[in-house]
Amino acid sequence: MRIPGLTLELDRLSAPLPIWRGSVDADAWQVAARAVTAADGRLVALWGSDRSWREPGGFAVCAAYALADGLVWLDHPLPVDAPTYPDLAPFFACAVRMQRAAADLLGIVAAGARDTRPWLDHGAWPLDQFPLHEQVPAGASSAGANVVDYPFVRVAGDGVHEIPVGPVHAGIIEPGHFRFSVVGEKVLRLEERLGYAHKGIEKRFTQLAPLEAHRLAGRVSGDSTVAYTWAYCMALESAATFTIPARARWLRALLLERERVANHLGDLGALGNDAALAFGLTQFSRLREDWLRLSKEVFGHRLMMDCVVPGGTAGDVDCAAADRMGRQCDATLLEVRELRSIFDEHAGLQDRFIGTGHVSPELAVELGLTGLAGRASGRAMDLRHDHPWPPYDALSAKTATHRAGDVAARVAVRFLELFESLRLIRAILAGLPAGEHLADLRLGVGASVGAGWVEGWRGEVFVALELDNAAHGHAIRRCHCHDPSWQNWPVLEHAVIGNIVPDFPLINKSFNLSYSGHDL
Repeated sequence: MRIPGLTLELDRLSAPLPIWRGSVDADAWQVAARAVTAADGRLVALWGSDRSWREPGGFAVCAAYALADGLVWLDHPLPVDAPTYPDLAPFFACAVRMQRAAADLLGIVAAGARDTRPWLDHGAWPLDQFPLHEQVPAGASSAGANVVDYPFVRVAGDGVHEIPVGPVHAGIIEPGHFRFSVVGEKVLRLEERLGYAHKGIEKRFTQLAPLEAHRLAGRVSGDSTVAYTWAYCMALESAATFTIPARARWLRALLLERERVANHLGDLGALGNDAALAFGLTQFSRLREDWLRLSKEVFGHRLMMDCVVPGGTAGDVDCAAADRMGRQCDATLLEVRELRSIFDEHAGLQDRFIGTGHVSPELAVELGLTGLAGRASGRAMDLRHDHPWPPYDALSAKTATHRAGDVAARVAVRFLELFESLRLIRAILAGLPAGEHLADLRLGVGASVGAGWVEGWRGEVFVALELDNAAHGHAIRRCHCHDPSWQNWPVLEHAVIGNIVPDFPLINKSFNLSYSGHDL
């Protein structure tokens, strides 16, 4: 594996997907970003690491890039007296908020960055203390905090006024602030302020044993608990150069696809409801509830939390449970096909969907739109197809795409992905290999790193893990979990421009991004 135009030594990690890691200096940091852009690659994640456990006062900035041949994790050590690094925003628009978050959490700064406003820090943290510094305890007092008003970008002109929404919303949802600049009801600009759901998860990881931290990973974003837990376990197993049993791989895929179906069922109903088709909400809610109840009966939890564990899965599936899930797939397929026909033929619904919240394929590439929303704007990216890890290498997963880039396209992709997941579940149940579903994972001695990369229902979930495996015990030095919402929240600001304010809930739901997964 090599980055075109860059000579660099890369080490292949022991992971089921093609993942490499290397270290670069400041010059190579920018050269690599330029080379990835030229190769039509994309920035998956950017984060900081406190290296004071290796070098007193040392830090590093890290980036994960997706290329045609796989993923490259680059590590750029920073000087102790000047922890700055070259800005990646000129190459990747989505890097802006990730860099701002790294500055809030560690104090490392992108030199020359245009936007240096705090992102996760709402002014309630202790002055001159950064939550991810090794010497700062979790839950440090906020005495001396510098609470200031967030400097939103203002839009001036005749008839322009602002509509602030949130952070507390009318529904039972997570907090986020949306500042609309409008003329009449037409939206000229939307600016988001997130970070209200920051929970200190990345700091908490360092206080947990590596073999127990999968439970925390599964609570990063509850609707993606399987994807996050699998990505964490993949990273841990990668660091330990451990291969899980074949049956465990297939069971994990079964859990992941059931998670995907549950979320698509819920969102399709909500999208119908936001366009005044309450019938759609009722029917899809009923189907989702049946789906979750069977997950509870078979796996012990409606959302399947803690079902993926280091070394495999917590439980197995017997013939009776497999038969029930297969029959549920058949019944769900018939009903969703009928509901899709109703959606497609409902003139009022299509009038609200078509052309609303448009993101062109060109804008999607420029802003780094990813996952389900990216596929609805012509970006045919799906790890299950592009880098099929076991068992997806035996399942021939199909990628659902559309080029219209509006709410109607995102709805169409959801239907197609739901149908494909139902097919995959049937194939998994039919091909489930015999053998153990769990093996004893043991960590070695010496520092090690691992990475996990999984296609969740919203998009690719990435976990970077650094371990200190000492003879007297094992510790997590750094665990960074990345949600695709980081890439997609800024795109939502563009998707709403030119639409009317009442269409924002519909556009927002068509993306359905995570606050919790973004704010950790």
